[in-house]
Amino acid sequence: MSALPVAVLALAAYALGYRVYSRWLARRLFRLDPAAATPAHRMRDGVDYVPTRPLVLFGHHFASIAGLAPMLGPAVAVFWGWLPALVWVVLGALLVGCVHDFTALVLSVRHGGHSIGALCERILGPFAKALFLALIFFGVALAMGVFVYVISVLFTWGDDFRPDALHESVTSFPMVVMPSAGLMVLALVSGWLLYVRRLPLAPVAAVGFALLLGLLGLAFRWPTMGFARDAWPAQTTWIWLLMGYAWLASVLPVWLLLQARDFLNSLLLFLGLGLMYLGFFLLGPRFDAPAVNPEPTGAPPLFPFVFVTIACGAASGFHALVASGTTSRQLDREPDARPIGYGGMMAESLLGLIAVLACTATLGGHEAWARLYVNWAAVADSLGAKLGVFIRGAASFVAAVGVPPELATTLVAMVVVSFALTTLDSATRILRFNVEEIASSLRRVPLLGAATAAFANRFLATSVAVAAILFFAFYEIDGKPAGLALWTLFGGTNQLIAGLALLTGAVYLHRIGRRSWPLLLPAAFMLVTTLSSLAVQIGRFARVGEWLLLTLAVLLVLIGLGVAVAAVAAWRRPLTPASGPAEGGAA
Repeated sequence: MSALPVAVLALAAYALGYRVYSRWLARRLFRLDPAAATPAHRMRDGVDYVPTRPLVLFGHHFASIAGLAPMLGPAVAVFWGWLPALVWVVLGALLVGCVHDFTALVLSVRHGGHSIGALCERILGPFAKALFLALIFFGVALAMGVFVYVISVLFTWGDDFRPDALHESVTSFPMVVMPSAGLMVLALVSGWLLYVRRLPLAPVAAVGFALLLGLLGLAFRWPTMGFARDAWPAQTTWIWLLMGYAWLASVLPVWLLLQARDFLNSLLLFLGLGLMYLGFFLLGPRFDAPAVNPEPTGAPPLFPFVFVTIACGAASGFHALVASGTTSRQLDREPDARPIGYGGMMAESLLGLIAVLACTATLGGHEAWARLYVNWAAVADSLGAKLGVFIRGAASFVAAVGVPPELATTLVAMVVVSFALTTLDSATRILRFNVEEIASSLRRVPLLGAATAAFANRFLATSVAVAAILFFAFYEIDGKPAGLALWTLFGGTNQLIAGLALLTGAVYLHRIGRRSWPLLLPAAFMLVTTLSSLAVQIGRFARVGEWLLLTLAVLLVLIGLGVAVAAVAAWRRPLTPASGPAEGGAA
């Protein structure tokens, strides 16, 4: 079957969803007010609260939410067939993920830029907040531990990497190290030019992006920068270097590094994404994978695991942390929340869609696809190889435009690493905020107040966040990195956060007399799917004696149920002044 008409229908659904549904949410449900003063103006401090141009903020937000998961999740989930994966990526995003991101951004803006954890306390109560903060800390630290581990694998000079045949790489892409490092330098210079020298955005962005493309050309021509293989840094070294960068990005003012880096990076990401889609339509491939593969060998059931495996490509609780942790503190005007919140998630879903297409329609026939997806153990235990399937498939789309295959591979690999790095630096900053919130809550506890006061310092809080990420990046279970062994829990944790964030928003809307069903229905679906997947995993962990995984899965279920119970209790409580709309706005 040709993949072209399916892709056209998916793109039409995106256009309809943004034009109709997001407009209804903005005008009727959230009632965005262009005259309202946002936290970026009311609380401007030049570090975290900074009014930002919508285009720049969109780039920062999109680059922050789009990590490895929108590519890696679909690359695994297509084991159940291309149809379930594609339907969830498209409709799940429009009806669940985009609504979730939009909600988290608007609620945070209406409440002083507070994080989703603080909003949970104001709407559901302190007990729910404590559970939510614990869930966020575990989920973000685990996910970033996996991310930094996978990035370090991509940076390492592995056995499959040949400087004279870049397009043959499967899991090792060290040629992207130079443009990745160069982008950080370009971002620092661009941030200084924009905010200190007050230069216009257009020329700074044009020159910065041209230099970034030049770095990609150098990486294509000079992939290892003259280093011999034995002089190339080891994987462990890359983990430390990456976390050193993440620490620095967390403590620097947001305008100096993150905003400019993410904006320049988003230009590269949109260039890569545009070339992938253009090449796809020029190539006109047929599906190699079956439409539905209901009982693949060794795999868990299609429902609910196709939903939690794809995770970020359709709906991600991590996005609520970005929207309420950094983006809400930079929003210039309330109406900007629609293109940034709803539109940003829709752009990530477009990445998930091309990942589905790249992993199901570029492999040379059904037999070739079946050899890569032979059984669940081969899929789940080779996440790096499945990411390589996406890179090579997407590179074949770019090559169809006329780009040389090796340059196409370099570009797509850089896009993948860029997505991961922008999420890593933003997530470290968010985890820092989470540590500060936990410490703030513990100050009220006798004997702990003085001990936790120091964690208000952003340098110490960032160090705690980095240490937690490093734990999951280095710790091993049965000879494997803990992050990879715990990957089956990541999707459930991530979407559990999304379901609880939607539930928090639904309770708030109900209590101020607004329609709550646009949030309540997707919240219920997310909670059912994630808790079902965790229940299945608890049974499997118990059977094979994986006690650590069993303990963590049970704790996640208890946290989810605890927050849900708090939401039911809060549903009937009247609003207090502390939980009402802020600054005259109404959520």
